[in-house]
Amino acid sequence: MRSRVAAVLLLAGVIGAVPALAQTVTVEQPWARATAPHAATGAVYATLTAGVADRLTGASSPVAAQTGVHETVQDNGVMRMRPVTGGLALAAGKKIALAPGGYHLMMTGLKRQLRPGESFPLTLSFANEPAVTVDVTVATAGAAAAPMGHMHMP
Repeated sequence: MRSRVAAVLLLAGVIGAVPALAQTVTVEQPWARATAPHAATGAVYATLTAGVADRLTGASSPVAAQTGVHETVQDNGVMRMRPVTGGLALAAGKKIALAPGGYHLMMTGLKRQLRPGESFPLTLSFANEPAVTVDVTVATAGAAAAPMGHMHMP
């Protein structure tokens, strides 16, 4: 009996010494604007919350040749989009908005038109956490926010 109790206590000590698994990143309301029939680029927006500090390093989707983290900045009175070198920092527990006019995922080499009401898969890559795949809902062209009622949280 003593050996069983000792084994249980030893196992409990070993389990307690193993660090808790990090939470994955939560992705809320991933969406994109509809594009023109032969558009070469598009953008994806969402709200990200990391369980532990991490970095959004990129993304991929079957609808685009490449997808990268970009930021819209004002340069001498002109709005320009530029890649975010090294990825986008995600602080633990803090919401980071990917939104029009700010950070976003830029898709280049679109393989097809993005039409309102449809959706497509997108896999987000992080420096430390496992990749997260979400369904992106396409809003109307020029939309300022995600279509109503759309939310994804892995």
